[in-house]
Amino acid sequence: MLNTTVWNRIRYTVYAPIYDMLANRAFRKPRRVALGHVDWEPGMRVLLVGAGTGLDLPFIPRELEIHLTDITPAMVKRASERAEKHQRDVVCRVMDAASLDYPDEHFDVVVMHLILAVMPCPAQGLSEAHRVLKPGGQLSVMDKFQPDTQPAGIGRRALNVLTSFIATDITRQVTPLLQQAGFHIRHDEPVLMNGLFRALLAAK
Repeated sequence: MLNTTVWNRIRYTVYAPIYDMLANRAFRKPRRVALGHVDWEPGMRVLLVGAGTGLDLPFIPRELEIHLTDITPAMVKRASERAEKHQRDVVCRVMDAASLDYPDEHFDVVVMHLILAVMPCPAQGLSEAHRVLKPGGQLSVMDKFQPDTQPAGIGRRALNVLTSFIATDITRQVTPLLQQAGFHIRHDEPVLMNGLFRALLAAK
């Protein structure tokens, strides 16, 4: 029950009404930094995976085709309202990141912010992102990660039992995950809490 798709849907339904208050201000700069490294071009097709209430939208250029997904209907509803409020043409859908309902090589950019540390199986989510990206497509990742140079210690693993129940896994290492999924890391930058949160840009 600590980290399952069903539990994620339940807890983020509860968090939805207060999510913006908790996550908007703290992660504005990290989101802006992460998306600032993407090589944007007019007409790109973009997918935001696990997008929550759509807090990434202000940092994405307007002249793009944007699709937004999240596993929690309450989050998607709020994302749709945000897109409408800011006059953004965004296709918002309830969807599991581990099983994306899109064809192969469909997107130019996939954004996965604050989701890889939440998913029960991040490797499956990255495999799906790789599948739906065009050759040479870009993946923007921003989340909390254990340093690549060392595995999580006993204390961190013990704390992870609590953090996984409340919100997120704090023991995952991003570089092996990205490389195993077939991505090449182009940029890696600490963005919050002395490097606990990192922003990465990878290419297929």
